[in-house]
Amino acid sequence: MVDKIYHPYIEAMEQEIEWRSVWQDQQPGQENNRVLSRLAYGRSFGDRWFGEAYLVFAESTERSLELEGYELEVRHQLTEQGQYWADWGVIMELEKEDGADIWEFSSGLIVEKELGRWSATANALVIQEWGSDIDDELESTLALQTRYRFKPYLEPALEFHSGQDTKAFGPAMQGNLRLGIRRNLHWEMGFLFGLDSESPDTSIRAGLEYEF
Repeated sequence: MVDKIYHPYIEAMEQEIEWRSVWQDQQPGQENNRVLSRLAYGRSFGDRWFGEAYLVFAESTERSLELEGYELEVRHQLTEQGQYWADWGVIMELEKEDGADIWEFSSGLIVEKELGRWSATANALVIQEWGSDIDDELESTLALQTRYRFKPYLEPALEFHSGQDTKAFGPAMQGNLRLGIRRNLHWEMGFLFGLDSESPDTSIRAGLEYEF
């Protein structure tokens, strides 16, 4: 399933409330019209660390909305913006499925390169799953984004997502709306199309972050 693409930058003294959701249509071996949503609170610790706690919800044609799991996430900005040829960060996530002994730990790199008004971003993660209710498994994901910084409130982009059960490509948009001093509303949306028979034909991702 496609997901948010992260950027390596941390703002000191920032807090946020985040909602994001991904909808996908038919996919082999998955429930039809599956929706995975996350609601989270996060905050920075200094100017290099950011932590976030999520509640994860799922619904589909076969089942109504229900709590699916819990997630903790930590991001670390490794380099100052513009210090090297690219800006670097790392991300770590721990997820527990509700009502089952299924755990997942993800870690990886976040890389971003600015070229004039263009930005190129890569997220490369390794994921380990374990628990008595699942076969232990190691997998990887890669997400790429090329974004044009047209205006602060509108930045069109192209994205590519690759994982164990999804390969998708398509357009996306994001932007920031200033609501006052240190108050912003960040929004993003992407429309991704499957590249092989194992991927959903269409995935739509959307997100809102209130930053304060």
